[in-house]
Amino acid sequence: MRIIGYSIGATEFLILTNVLVFIFTLASPELIYENFALSPIRVFEQPWTIIMGMFVHAGFNHILYNMLTLFFFGLYLERLVGENNFLKVYFLGGILGSLLVILLAPPSSITVGASGAIFAVGGTLAVLRPNQTVYLFFAVPMPLWIAVIGGFFILSLNPGISWEGHLGGLIAGLVAGYLLKKKVSSESYVYGVYRY
Repeated sequence: MRIIGYSIGATEFLILTNVLVFIFTLASPELIYENFALSPIRVFEQPWTIIMGMFVHAGFNHILYNMLTLFFFGLYLERLVGENNFLKVYFLGGILGSLLVILLAPPSSITVGASGAIFAVGGTLAVLRPNQTVYLFFAVPMPLWIAVIGGFFILSLNPGISWEGHLGGLIAGLVAGYLLKKKVSSESYVYGVYRY
């Protein structure tokens, strides 16, 4: 993908888009939340929020942690399955997360963030590379599958966090991982080099 003469991958493009939307949100939060945040009670009037809500974030820490996770997990998954499959996982996870919010969250709730899509990326990696070592807070080593599943339960128990969106994304990611596993396994050895 090329932007202003520079070639960037899908992960970088998604991060850039999220950051730009966050800047617009800082400039006009009411406008962004009223028109792009997902709310079950308004979804039939604003169906675009099923996707657009994935690009809106509620504060600096929210976008920082989401984009850091997307950077590390996204680049890895994109390298494993290719740009097209990566984007399918990302958006299907985000959409399934939004649908579970619509079905299970309180009707007047407002949900924003890329977490559903990011949990889809993490869930896919948890199936494809479950024992890959990741470092929690850059210090604590653990298998990737524990980081993803543990992260889901720890985050989802916090008040004000959309467990519904996280669950939808995680389910989509686990299913995608299962569907992609045979393809990735057969392509793990390319040109005499093992990919990890």
